[in-house]
Amino acid sequence: MARFLHRLGRAAAHRPRSVIGVWLLLLALGVTGFLTLGGTLSSQVSLPGTATARVADQLSEEFPDASGGSGTVVFHAEDGAPLTDEQRAAVTDLLARVAEQDGVSGTVDPFATEAQREQQAAQLAGAQQQIEAARAQLDAAPVALVAERAQLEAQAEQVDLGTRLLEAAEGVRQVSADGSTALGVVQFTEPVQEVAAEVKEAVAAEFEDAAIPGVQVELSNEIVQTTPEIFGPGEALGLLVAAIALVVVLRTLLGAVVPLVSAVVGVGVGVTAALSLSGVVDMLSITPVLGVMLGLAVGIDYSLFIINRHRAQLRGGTGLVDSIALATGTSGNAVVFAGLTVVIALAALNVTGIGFLGLMGTVGALCVLVAVAMAVTFTPAVLSVLGLRVLNRREREHRDGPPKHRAVPAGAAARGAGLLAGPTSTARAALTLVLGVVVLGVVAVPALSMRLGLPDGSAEARESTQYQAFDLTARYFGEGANGPLLVVADLAEPVAEAEQLAEQVSVVESVAAQPDVAAVAPIGFSADGRLLALQVVPEEGPTSVSTEQLVRDLRDLTPLATTTGEATVGVAGSASGNIDVSEQLADALPGYLALVVGLSLLILVVVFRSLLVPLTATLGFVLSLFATFGAITAVFQWGWLSDVFGVSTPGPVLSFLPTIVVGILFGLAMDYQLFLVSGMREAYAHGEPARQAVTTGLRAGRRVVVAAAIIMVSVFSGFIGSNSVIIRSVGFGLAFGVLADAFVVRLLLIPAVMHLLGRSAWWLPRWLDRLLPDVDVEGASLERALARAGAQGEPSSPEHGDGHEEVVTGSR
Repeated sequence: MARFLHRLGRAAAHRPRSVIGVWLLLLALGVTGFLTLGGTLSSQVSLPGTATARVADQLSEEFPDASGGSGTVVFHAEDGAPLTDEQRAAVTDLLARVAEQDGVSGTVDPFATEAQREQQAAQLAGAQQQIEAARAQLDAAPVALVAERAQLEAQAEQVDLGTRLLEAAEGVRQVSADGSTALGVVQFTEPVQEVAAEVKEAVAAEFEDAAIPGVQVELSNEIVQTTPEIFGPGEALGLLVAAIALVVVLRTLLGAVVPLVSAVVGVGVGVTAALSLSGVVDMLSITPVLGVMLGLAVGIDYSLFIINRHRAQLRGGTGLVDSIALATGTSGNAVVFAGLTVVIALAALNVTGIGFLGLMGTVGALCVLVAVAMAVTFTPAVLSVLGLRVLNRREREHRDGPPKHRAVPAGAAARGAGLLAGPTSTARAALTLVLGVVVLGVVAVPALSMRLGLPDGSAEARESTQYQAFDLTARYFGEGANGPLLVVADLAEPVAEAEQLAEQVSVVESVAAQPDVAAVAPIGFSADGRLLALQVVPEEGPTSVSTEQLVRDLRDLTPLATTTGEATVGVAGSASGNIDVSEQLADALPGYLALVVGLSLLILVVVFRSLLVPLTATLGFVLSLFATFGAITAVFQWGWLSDVFGVSTPGPVLSFLPTIVVGILFGLAMDYQLFLVSGMREAYAHGEPARQAVTTGLRAGRRVVVAAAIIMVSVFSGFIGSNSVIIRSVGFGLAFGVLADAFVVRLLLIPAVMHLLGRSAWWLPRWLDRLLPDVDVEGASLERALARAGAQGEPSSPEHGDGHEEVVTGSR
């Protein structure tokens, strides 16, 4: 691979404009594909085949008029007084206009609904009075009128059943008790996740443009089409910090621009290519944003590694083209291997069996692959165009004349510095290890109470209409009104029309008897009399622990005894769907984590030809991972530093965040492990004592790894200010994860462990040593071939070597 990349880098240096032109052409094709083939991104997370999805399918078949999605509109009197007649009339007219919009099947007028409920209550009360009067007359009659009394009692039973249903539904209101707030409903022709963005935008615009004097109008999540910002002020600030870090490391403004340009072009190619497929596959709105996050972060880092090596070689007198080719063959080789670990971890998300998660992993893997390809082709081409201007003025002035070939091992200079400094003390290494583990362990403690869920309106920004709608609904109608459940009773036998009222009461009262049920309202029977649908309002909000338990309790009612037999109970609705999605993701996480950890061990054994080095690296990854979970839980679930990170209302952790964090952090952790420990391995292989080699390798790679980690943290942190709570939590999780893994685990704990292990760190059974392939990650054989060719006066090409240079390892 190193030799191939050496040739590739040389070719790119010889034909830079052609290489740059090809990438710009790919970018143009990607943009064209996105504009012509791209479809609508979804903001609703759903999984087919869940219990909620099956109930939703039943409702769609048996109640086609109610199969579309719906959203809530809150109308609130700004002065807190009851809505006036003029305001009520304006609300009614507005809802009537919205009902005529394309994609809208109708709207529910809250005042008409309340009037019907009051009329029904009055009719039942009147009927009850009439029955009591008739009973009094029958009791006073001189002759027993058996038939009349039987008929009267039958009527009384029907009135009693109707009254019991009305009492059970008392908490299901459209107008608040004080009359200041009303809930309108917009019913779409399609399920919420399938409603076109244009439809939602048109409906939202109608409400936003209709200014009703003295009335605050707020829209729920289901109506607002939230499009996450792919690049906003926060992201720009993150890139600015990354640019500053590049200038500090490279000491040249022009050189610092190269990784930024490389990353931006690569992100453009990868993300637009992915978005071109959004017209044929269902894609969450966060998917391309994740691609942007990863593409920028790894794209800048990978280009930096090659440029840093190239500049060091130029300062030593290596010729321009030879330096570009050598940097591509050595550091580029490490970049390819590091990138492949990230790609494998992301692609492995497909094994979870969760479609949208697998697609996110695939898009992320594509963007990382493009970043790797950019690093080993586009970056060498740009470096060729820049020439010696990639060095600052002082470096160009002090640069030697045309050099003899100087292909020396990358760690040589660092080894000299390391020998002067000497290894750290064993006591200091032990103290570092203990303190580091304790700190990360304490940070991980909150993870023990982590709950998974999907965000609701309360998680949006406080000034957003979704948050205001959620807050007003909770205040005036109860928290449960924000997440009503749809419950179906699938009866064993059809129920005759005459018996349906009694059957409804039986099921309604069984459901209402469950803990944490605020109200139950029957929706009706299906045409065949087999399926009864109910609306259940929980006591608490859709993401609360009690509502989760209520969903389980309702499903556990099966088989439910009714007046005519037994019924199977199912639950649907946004709260139920969120619970199902979160549970399925939680079930998939342990298996995926085991796969990633196993993959980590296998890859590192091959790379470092050691058993203990991979084991300590993987344990370090697990430690930083759980510390990251703890930090996420503390901020987003417990509410610590909530104002700093824009957490409006603490709640469950985003259900797919732990899985995403596992995949991405694994790849990035292995990157830093590779760039640091490979230097230690190389120093040990060249004869340095084991503990001295640790210091040498650390000094050789520390500066560039620190810079790379700062860049990644900056890029990920830029997304914490996003307008989407999902993106904010992902940005925070990845930023904290890189911070903990790079600065605590890789730069402190791993060197301490390596020092304490000494020579045993590189132990490998001979039989396993013979089976493992040689993976020349740092391109050492390429350097030796070039050095041999230079000593013999041959052209600087590895093809002139014998092609059989053996990689020196500590076990041979």
